[in-house]
Amino acid sequence: MPKRILQGTVVSDKNDKTVVVKVERRFTHPVMKKTVRTSKNYKAHDEANSFKVGDTVLIQESRPISKDKRWVVVTEAQAE
Repeated sequence: MPKRILQGTVVSDKNDKTVVVKVERRFTHPVMKKTVRTSKNYKAHDEANSFKVGDTVLIQESRPISKDKRWVVVTEAQAE
């Protein structure tokens, strides 16, 4: 089974070897038929402490690294 990859923005880099990434998703509300935006924060492993607040990054699912860290930063996303 392939590992999921999500794109988001780094909102915190205060922890050692960890960044908090906000991932936003859009969907159509089932009743209101209006586009809704929701966001969720994921803790991701950043071995080199190379990513800073505001960077757009790709994170990939991985084995559990700590109690609430199950994602790894893959690369910085290219601006389109």
